[in-house]
Amino acid sequence: MALLSTTSTVCGGTSNGGQTLGGGIRQGDKVKQGWLPVLVSLGLLLVVASPGCDGNGYEAGLAAFNEGNYTTALNTFRPLAEQGEAQAQFKLGVMYHQGLEVEQDDEEAVRWYRQAADQGLASAQSNLGGMYRHGLGVSQNDEEAMKWFRLAAEQGHARAQFNLAGMFAEGLGVPQDFQEAFRWARLAAEQGLAIAQGQLGALYYKGQDVAQDYQEAAKWFHLAATQGNAKAQFTLGGMYYKGKGLPQDPVLAHLWLTRAAEQGFPKA
Repeated sequence: MALLSTTSTVCGGTSNGGQTLGGGIRQGDKVKQGWLPVLVSLGLLLVVASPGCDGNGYEAGLAAFNEGNYTTALNTFRPLAEQGEAQAQFKLGVMYHQGLEVEQDDEEAVRWYRQAADQGLASAQSNLGGMYRHGLGVSQNDEEAMKWFRLAAEQGHARAQFNLAGMFAEGLGVPQDFQEAFRWARLAAEQGLAIAQGQLGALYYKGQDVAQDYQEAAKWFHLAATQGNAKAQFTLGGMYYKGKGLPQDPVLAHLWLTRAAEQGFPKA
């Protein structure tokens, strides 16, 4: 699987926010009904360079990276990474994980993620957690995955918070604790992470780990749906169709069901 990752806004230091690598479940894992599998995708999100990186070349490297000019990005990031620049170390890790202008090498990706993570960069900590979760470039270790997810989550990293929720829900590397799972999922949802918003909507809709509340479910489904989450769009359409937690409205029901169908959602 790939990992979803972004850089933070702090150059070479501690970072807050952002979205990263997930901590998915393995085939055959037992998951409490209603909890989504924690999916991982090391896909790249384009980000804005930190003003703190101006003058050392990082901003030019980031611009090249975002434009798909990986040769220039690599030539910029590598010397900065070797000098201890955390943002450049993180990006170099992404390039090795993705095989961008270098031979794909998860062990090398882990090496650079770890150097940035040890400096407190939340995006690197979250991706390192994902590498441990899936045994990519390292031996699979849920306890190590939890450690790095938690460090990033405690800095406010939304994707790491959602990954942590999934680990608690599934009892991976930590005793199963649905209250903690709900708490971390809500924190991620409140930061605008669509997958977490959809998960929260599902929990309120089913009354799982929280009192059933269709209006609260509709609120979170709507937030996720407006960000393009197909499952949330489909469920929201059904709620408008049935008048469940919302005024019955066949026009809005058709609108959201159509949007889900346009994304290929199988039930729409």
